[in-house]
Amino acid sequence: MPFEINPQSSTKIPVEISEKLFADIKKYIDDHYVDEHSVYGRNIEFEPDLPKYNRVRMTAPVEKMAESQPFMPAPAVPVKRSLEDVVGQLDDSFSEILLRLIDEKGMTDVQTYKKANIDRKLFSKIRSKKDYNPSKATAIAFAIALELNLDETHDLLGRAGYALSHSNEFDLIIEYFITAGNYNIYEINEALFAFDQALLGA
Repeated sequence: MPFEINPQSSTKIPVEISEKLFADIKKYIDDHYVDEHSVYGRNIEFEPDLPKYNRVRMTAPVEKMAESQPFMPAPAVPVKRSLEDVVGQLDDSFSEILLRLIDEKGMTDVQTYKKANIDRKLFSKIRSKKDYNPSKATAIAFAIALELNLDETHDLLGRAGYALSHSNEFDLIIEYFITAGNYNIYEINEALFAFDQALLGA
């Protein structure tokens, strides 16, 4: 794929993706990215020797706050359930939800896997195995093919044990396109390529 170098960075931008789209996606990532490292809470102590509006300072990590917190009642003890009860209450699988969504959207299987850029053999495995667990990229590709909104996408990914994270550029690019209502998987892949991310589909 031909590309050009963005003068502002060393990132390769495919010719097909416009500078404006690249800049918009970059801004979306910058605005929404959250570092995955935990932010430790801090206790606030009164500092009498400082001016009136500067009398607080940050001190110990959040663990020490427990000593100064008011008494809280212990949480209720959960009712023990047997393994049979737990298994009996499992949600519908990814495969079951996917096939249901295809019907609800009025699409055929062929339309769906082609629009998702997914191989027919892989789709056949997903259809035939109720407990088939796809890769995250495959699950997202189907969400794009079915033009799911952000909430629906989160639900579908959750069925396969995944989620969109704001500490992951790949996820933020996917979120950008979904919120923009752009479900063209080839345009999405061009953007993913521009940001050196894995592509969707085959």
